[in-house]
Formats: sequence, structure tokens, C-alpha cells
Amino acid sequence: MHRSKWLAIGLISFIASAYAAQLAAQEKTVRLNAASGAKADYVIDLLNLAFTHVDTPYRIEKDLTPSTQSRLTEEVQAGNLDLMWVSTSQAYETDFLPIRIPLLKGLLGYRILLIRAGEQQKFDAIYTKDDLAKITFGQGRTWADAGILEANGLKVIKTTKSPGLFHMLDGGRFDAFPRGASEPFAEIKKYPELNLAVEKNLLLAYKMPFYIFVNKNNPGLAKDIELGLNRAIAAGGFDKVFLQNPTVKDVQELAALSQRRIIYLDNPTLPPQTPIDRAELWIDPQTF
Repeated sequence: MHRSKWLAIGLISFIASAYAAQLAAQEKTVRLNAASGAKADYVIDLLNLAFTHVDTPYRIEKDLTPSTQSRLTEEVQAGNLDLMWVSTSQAYETDFLPIRIPLLKGLLGYRILLIRAGEQQKFDAIYTKDDLAKITFGQGRTWADAGILEANGLKVIKTTKSPGLFHMLDGGRFDAFPRGASEPFAEIKKYPELNLAVEKNLLLAYKMPFYIFVNKNNPGLAKDIELGLNRAIAAGGFDKVFLQNPTVKDVQELAALSQRRIIYLDNPTLPPQTPIDRAELWIDPQTF
């Protein structure tokens, strides 16, 4: 009886080891850069969540080399990395496999203005896009937002040295600097020597989804990420990770989106396949 017991334990151990070895052999590696951009940890959390909802086992391999977006694009295109994450464009959706699930639920498309302290009254009179056309905006020369503002008939002052935009605003070169909904509150603390304030009432809004893009030669990975994320959305796990994101918490605590006057702008660069009809993929600023 004693010998049978140990034989049974040995058999179970062998089967478990064999199963583990089989899983390891089936496991697929996903190579990504985890050192570039503040959103890396958040995106990796969402990827790991998605992988729990698919049958294929995946292991994430992190490259910790700081890199520019253009370099990351080249690395994914060359197959040295499997995926990246960035605000979408028609070029990205042509050159890569887009996972059309906005990772930040469209939050990047909501902009709050940095203005000069003491000039709030100028913005109290703004209610429409035509009203916005009476003021000037500062932007980085290569930013997608600059093109969106210009396409809506707004006046934009651009510079290649984007950190200088805060000083340009302080110096009167333009009237307002649109920022991501979580950004301006920390930025005025970063530049206490400048005469800046967060505008109190307005919210500029346009669709700017932030996607994962996969190398075109890896459709299986793209399919699994999309399937896993959709299942995570249905199960509630996606929203749980989203709401735990420090950026999202800052917006909820500081931005008061539901109390702002929303002025909607068109994004002419938005690809036609954008899932704008899937309400569960986007935040509603009136209730957020």
C-alpha cells in the first residue's frame, strides 16, 4: 500500500511536470518596449489581463531601452518588437495591425486649457467653436492636436521646442495651451514662476483613440489581444484597471469634466474604422 501511494504521487508529479513542460513549449513571447512613455505599466497591465482571457499562453519580454516614438515604430515594423501603443492615425492603421479598443477610453481627446492667471473672464464668454476662433492656441509643431485645431478653423502658434510653450503662454505669444485633462494641474505646480492658471469652465473634445499596434506579420497575436480585451471589457476587468490608473484618478479628482462646457471639434484624421458607435469603449464626460 505504501509503495502504491508513492507510485501514485510519482505519477502525478510526472504528469504535472510534463504538462508544465508542454505549456512552456506552447508559450509565446511578446516583445515590447517598457521604458518609453508614462503609460507603459498601464498598457502592460491591460495586456496581461487580456492574456488571461485567451487560450494561448503568453509571456511578456520587456525591452528597457529608452526610445523615441519614431524609433519604436521602426523597431515594430522591422519585427524586433511585436507591438507598441500610440494615438491612432491612418498611417499607423495602414502599416500595422490596429487593436481598435481605445486603451484610455478616449480620455486623450478631452482637453483643458492652460491660460494666463487673471484672464479667466476672456474665456467665460466662449460657448461655441466660432468663439474659440477669436483666440490663439499654442502647440508643438509635429503634434496631431495642432492639425486638429487648425482643421477646425482655429489659430495655432507652433514651435519645435514644446517645453517652451509654457513660457510662450506666459509671455503672451498665444492665449491658451490645450492640455490632456489630467495634465495642467501638475504643470502649473511645475512652473510656479510663471503666471499660469487652469481655465475653469471649458472642455475641448475630439475623438483621439490610443491603440495597441501589432506587427503585420503577427495576426495571431493581434487577434488574441483584441479577443482578450473584448472579453475583459465584458467581464468588467478592463474598467477596473482603467479606474485604478493614476492619470484617470487625477482627472476624476481634479478636472470636474461633468461641470465644464464641452465644445466638440472634428478630427479629420480619424480613420473611418474607428468604433465610435461602441459606447462601452468611451468615457462620457457628463457622467465621468
